[in-house]
Amino acid sequence: MAEKIYVFKRFERFWHWSQALLIITLLVTGFEIHGSYKFLGFKEAVNLHTNAAWTLVGLWIFAIFWHFTTGEWKQYIPTLAKVDAMIKYYTHGIFVNAPHPFRATQLRKHNPLQRLAYLGVMLFIGPLIWFTGWFYLFYDQWDEWQLDRYLSLEWVAFFHTVAAFMMLIFLIAHVYLTTAGHTPTSHLKAMITGWEEVE
Repeated sequence: MAEKIYVFKRFERFWHWSQALLIITLLVTGFEIHGSYKFLGFKEAVNLHTNAAWTLVGLWIFAIFWHFTTGEWKQYIPTLAKVDAMIKYYTHGIFVNAPHPFRATQLRKHNPLQRLAYLGVMLFIGPLIWFTGWFYLFYDQWDEWQLDRYLSLEWVAFFHTVAAFMMLIFLIAHVYLTTAGHTPTSHLKAMITGWEEVE
């Protein structure tokens, strides 16, 4: 028997979908800038990539402010409790219709693996993308800031690309795991309506 609980507030849903659109835009334009394919043209891809990046920075700043003023930051405090149960569920249990080891509530929206994954994005992948992206963007000012002694454009580009692939892997896993709810579409519906179906 399933019941519905209101889990995701309006701003969370706006933040989620806006962030998803911007990250996909950054991936598509970034791989074109990297030379993987031609779609928009190099100059247009760079302009769109830069604008999307600054928009995402603004969105993240506002989201950080919102999370701290509402207390929602507590949703991301990592825990190792039940991590092994979540790994077993995602690698085996989901395929044999085992019961989900985590029940979402308004106070605990994310399971332990989600908390660790989001923490990894916020503390590792995000900063790696942002710092290498800013170094890239302000490359013409390195000598003025005396950064050219310490930085190599090739290494900045390499780590920016590594971070982009890490974000792409996260995005693919995130989309796949949306099917791991009470029904294959329940997590998706929750991020549209705010209401989560739980067993």
